[in-house]
Amino acid sequence: MPCSITMLLRLLLVLALVPLAACDSMMSDFDMLGKSFSPPTPQEAAGWAVDPSDPEAQRRGLVLLGTATFGGEPTYIELYRIYVSESRDPLVKAAAIESLCRFAQPTEAKLIALQLKDAAVPVRLAAARGLQRLHNREIVDQLWTRLLEETEETDVRTELAIALGQYPEDSVVQALIAALDQPELCVNLAASQSLWLITGRDFGTDRTRWLEWYALQPVAGRFRAENAYTYPTYRRDFELWDWMIFWDQPRFEVPGAPIGLAAAARPTYSEPATATAPIAAPAANPAP
Repeated sequence: MPCSITMLLRLLLVLALVPLAACDSMMSDFDMLGKSFSPPTPQEAAGWAVDPSDPEAQRRGLVLLGTATFGGEPTYIELYRIYVSESRDPLVKAAAIESLCRFAQPTEAKLIALQLKDAAVPVRLAAARGLQRLHNREIVDQLWTRLLEETEETDVRTELAIALGQYPEDSVVQALIAALDQPELCVNLAASQSLWLITGRDFGTDRTRWLEWYALQPVAGRFRAENAYTYPTYRRDFELWDWMIFWDQPRFEVPGAPIGLAAAARPTYSEPATATAPIAAPAANPAP
C-alpha cells in the first residue's frame, strides 16, 4: 500500500477518535462538576481512612477528616495517633501527622517530634510543619538539634526554623544564629524571622550582628521585646475561576497561636472569635 494512502488512513482514524476523546473528556468534566456539588460524606471519608487495602484511600480519608470541623472528635484523634505510630506508608503517616497536629493536645508534640527521625522525607516534613501548631517546651532540644543537622533536607530545616519562633530560649537563639550560616537562603530567612519573633530585633541574616547583640545583651533583656508567634497558613487572592465556581470557593485557614501556647489557642480549623491580623514583617533595624 502506498505511503500516502497509509498516512491518509491514519489521519482518518485519528479524526474518528477525536470526537470520542472529546466526549470522554466532557463526561469527565461533568462528573467532576457533579462531585463538587456533592462532596464526600463524613461516612465516606471515615470509610476511606480505615480501608486497609488501599493506602491512597487512607490518605485521602485522613486529609478529609483532618480538614473537617468535626475532625477533632476523640475517635478520630485516636485514629490519627494509631497511623502516626504504626503506619508503614509514608504518605499515610504524613497525612495522619498533619491531622493530629490540627486538633491534638500539646502532649502529642512528643509523639510528633519522634517522627523527625523517620527515614521518609514526607514524614519528617509533616512533623516539622505540624510542630508549628503545637507548643511543648519538652521538645525544644529535638527541634533545634535537628535544625543544625545539615544533612537534613532543606525544606525540613526551613520548617523547623519556623517552628522554633515560638520558643524564647537561649538554646533556640544560638541554634537560629548558627542556622544563618547554612548555605540555603530559605533556611537563613526562616531563622532570621524566628529570631525577630523571639527577640524583637531585626538584624536580617547578618550572623555577626546577631552574635554581637547576643553577647552584649543582658540575659534578662534578650526576650523583652518578643513578638507574638502564629503558625503560618497558606492564602492567595481569588482568581476568576474561583469567583465563577461560587458554590465551591476555597476557604483558607486563619493564622493563630499554637495549641498550648496561649489560652486563645484553638484547633486550627475552628473559627476564631475575632479575625487575627497578620504580624507585619520588620521594617527597620532597631538599635541593640
